[in-house]
Amino acid sequence: MADKSKRFFRDEAAIIVAIYDAEQQTSGEIRVHLEDHCAFDVIGRAEEIFFELGMHDTQLSNGVLIYIAVADHKMAIIGDKGMDAVVGKGFWEQEIATMKQHFSQGKHDEGIIAVIHDIGQKLKAHFPANPNHNDNELTNEISFG
Repeated sequence: MADKSKRFFRDEAAIIVAIYDAEQQTSGEIRVHLEDHCAFDVIGRAEEIFFELGMHDTQLSNGVLIYIAVADHKMAIIGDKGMDAVVGKGFWEQEIATMKQHFSQGKHDEGIIAVIHDIGQKLKAHFPANPNHNDNELTNEISFG
């Protein structure tokens, strides 16, 4: 069990609610994964976790993973091909900067909630909620490695 990552957020329930709220407006899926260490390239590790969590199997290819290696101060946000096609790399970099700004002030919960909200808004714009497809395909729980 990850040690530092398990204590990173003050209120995990608030993070889960933020994911739920964001997903109510979109057919997209958002996941948060934390672990203590990332021994290699952070994007490569995030891609590995993305597949381990089954995020590549969403019906509309619009899943987004927020990956944080707590002890190593590394983070990445990656989207499935549907999401990447509409937002571009600059959006992910902007959201990483938002997290870093909040995290540097010890505001971990606020930082991740702000990013979840931003991603939710972008998902809503490109993948709005659809009454024929708005199933919660993936759990909203935070995963730990």
